[in-house]
Amino acid sequence: MQLDAANVWMMVAAGLVLLMTPGVAFFYGGMTRITSSINMMMMVFSAMAVAGLVWVLYGYGLSSGDSIAGVFGNPAGQVGLAEAVAGEPETLISVGYSATFAMIAIALIAGAVADRAKFSTWLVFSALWVTLVYCPLAFMVWGGGLLSEDGAIWEFFGPAIDFAGGTVVHINAGVSALVLVIVMGRRARFSTPHRPHNIPITVVGAALLWFGWFGFNGGAASTVEQAGLIWINTLVAPAAGMITWIVVERIRSHRPSSIGCVSGAIAGLVAITPACADVEPYAAIIIGVAAGAGAALAVEVKNRLRYDDALDVVGVHLVAGIIGTVLIGFFAVPTDASAGGLLYGGGLSLVVAQIVATVVAIVFSGSVTWVIAIALRQTMGLRIDHRQEMRGIDAFEHAEQAYSFR
Repeated sequence: MQLDAANVWMMVAAGLVLLMTPGVAFFYGGMTRITSSINMMMMVFSAMAVAGLVWVLYGYGLSSGDSIAGVFGNPAGQVGLAEAVAGEPETLISVGYSATFAMIAIALIAGAVADRAKFSTWLVFSALWVTLVYCPLAFMVWGGGLLSEDGAIWEFFGPAIDFAGGTVVHINAGVSALVLVIVMGRRARFSTPHRPHNIPITVVGAALLWFGWFGFNGGAASTVEQAGLIWINTLVAPAAGMITWIVVERIRSHRPSSIGCVSGAIAGLVAITPACADVEPYAAIIIGVAAGAGAALAVEVKNRLRYDDALDVVGVHLVAGIIGTVLIGFFAVPTDASAGGLLYGGGLSLVVAQIVATVVAIVFSGSVTWVIAIALRQTMGLRIDHRQEMRGIDAFEHAEQAYSFR
């Protein structure tokens, strides 16, 4: 059987999304202290390995098998992808594409707990989180579960839209990061202002993320027209988010920063992810502006509340993810499956559906992550001790340093 254009494009898109996780490693690695950059990159790269193994062994089945209570799929028959190998050849391409989403979702959480997480516990947490949080939520939204078409919540509140992962990836990772930060506690050096040790590496990471995001959003495009719309929206939303964050910093501190610049772009990308195939470009710009402003405000609120989200995962992913998911209810264009958003005469039904999907994702992800975090804190321990943290996690956990001048 020969490859057709759609299959080739999905394979290319999967490669683009796979590149995003090393992009996260650079993005986070440059933002950490110099004594933590090796550990941060290790946490991100190890998340790729753990998620990839879980996905092939049973994760794909959990996210796509026959429904069990509408919450997760039955992995029977898909252990080791047995049915996928024996079935339609295209299935394995789809499996590979969806695996890259699980990889980056867990990798995003790592930035919140920089400087202090036990590496061994992080590996176990990654496996448990992908199994118990990511796979069920992916099933609920995309695999035929509660939030999917004809699911119990869908039938009651109407259809919700999440084309590429606003709830499944970004809200999911963002709320999990917040829970993990609260359970783990602040860094030993929390009172010392955190300064990124290598901003150019962070900018390179952001560039890789933006590049890969065209595969992240566009990999499942079904028509040329839809692909073109996704491409343009994925271009303008981060541009709008970037400019908005620059303006906010200019007003607030009179000096726009490169970290703020790339954070605004990522916030715009996060917000357009669920909406990329369902809104017009003018709406993508509005969504990007709202995400840039909202994420910048969230970072300011974090500083006031003094919870230790080291690299602003909550502000950039949770807050921007909520903004993008909810605004679909206002800006979605009418289709055969949907009457469209409020501004297109569709009424409040889609707004309500988007809010319900957001709340379900927050409650499910937050509660299950809390159980996982508490269990690991009581057994393996979540963080290294105070003296090791003050010395630097790279030296203690990996016996390495990012830079050697000898």
